[in-house]
Amino acid sequence: RPPCAMDWQVLTRELSLYLESQVRVGFFGSGVGLSLVLGFGVAYACYYLNSIAKKPQLVASNDRFCRFLEEYCPVVTETYYPTIWCWEGRVQTLLRPFITSRPQVQYRNELIKTADGGQISLDWFDNNDSSHYPDASTRPTVLLLPGLTGTSKESYILHMIHQSETLGYRCVVFNNRGIAGEELLTPRTYCAANTEDLEAVIHHVHSLHPSAPFMAAGVSMGGMLLLNYLGKTGRDTPLMAAAIFCAGWNVFESVESLEKPLNWLLFNYYLTTCLQSSISRHRQMLGKLFDMDLVMKARTVREFDKQFTSVMFGYRSIDDYYEDASPCRKLKSVGIPVLCLNSVDDVFSPAHAIPVETAKQNANVALVLTSCGGHIGFLEGIWPRKCTYMDRVFKQFVQAVFEHGNKIFSM
Repeated sequence: RPPCAMDWQVLTRELSLYLESQVRVGFFGSGVGLSLVLGFGVAYACYYLNSIAKKPQLVASNDRFCRFLEEYCPVVTETYYPTIWCWEGRVQTLLRPFITSRPQVQYRNELIKTADGGQISLDWFDNNDSSHYPDASTRPTVLLLPGLTGTSKESYILHMIHQSETLGYRCVVFNNRGIAGEELLTPRTYCAANTEDLEAVIHHVHSLHPSAPFMAAGVSMGGMLLLNYLGKTGRDTPLMAAAIFCAGWNVFESVESLEKPLNWLLFNYYLTTCLQSSISRHRQMLGKLFDMDLVMKARTVREFDKQFTSVMFGYRSIDDYYEDASPCRKLKSVGIPVLCLNSVDDVFSPAHAIPVETAKQNANVALVLTSCGGHIGFLEGIWPRKCTYMDRVFKQFVQAVFEHGNKIFSM
């Protein structure tokens, strides 16, 4: 054989022996492999600690409110460590419903009538086994408002109830009309701007337990609705305080963000189909007033709102509806202590639309802004099955209000 052929055979044999030894020893058994892994790990850890894990920004003009939060709700001043392999906003938003557990909750359902002849479904968690508050008449009550197409079955609602249960509190979930299995008795559903149903629910719950401390927590559209209610009522509400999570502050900016190609693909189209699904069961009732075939052709939330929501509630245009639905316009009128949690990487509520300057002008408002968390994400821990950062903020703030609220109500 020619010398070059021999050299090639030797080289091939040596390479084969080397590869076989690496497979036997394993990648981590080789000095080079271990060094690469360690190097990458150290680099990633440095990046994570320097750029990802950060303390939230606390925005509040009232020093007493700030001191109250620092003492009784310290989680809002501590570093938030997002799940190290899942910290980007879109990924957190997409994975949370699949990763987090679903605590078992036994509800008692109640249907209440509305002035226009409709009905609202309330799901109660009475917590009658509460050892902290055995007297039902004075047991603190938390009203929970889910998101746009959410109900009492959402995992984030179940976790809030689980947190409240450990503290001895009672919860009641306000399900928007027509989405919790009950029938529509009138051709009307719900929107973020119209607070009539929420006002009816708050009055009803308070009338049942007038001596019980009472507050509310809203998530996403539920938070927007709650803010719009508070902006309308000022101090004239039986609620002691409120917690707002992931509200879309400016609806124009929210829908524009959701219409960017990637966000439309990941969120907007799916959310639109959920909205359509929520009304399709009531097609016979709603068909009396709407061209349901046209509504079902919508491919974005904006199109759905243009053909359905804004028309249902009598707005001249979708712009008029979005203007009225944006809580940033009402924040200055909020008259009770409100804690609002947002992540600046939430595509549903862009960072530049969060009303930081307006919040500074109202002593009742505190914003907590995290660098990561997405929309109702806030995952933390290596395998984030249970408690999220949002759950911890909820638990500490609710407990702070019910147990130490007198320290901020004199603000």
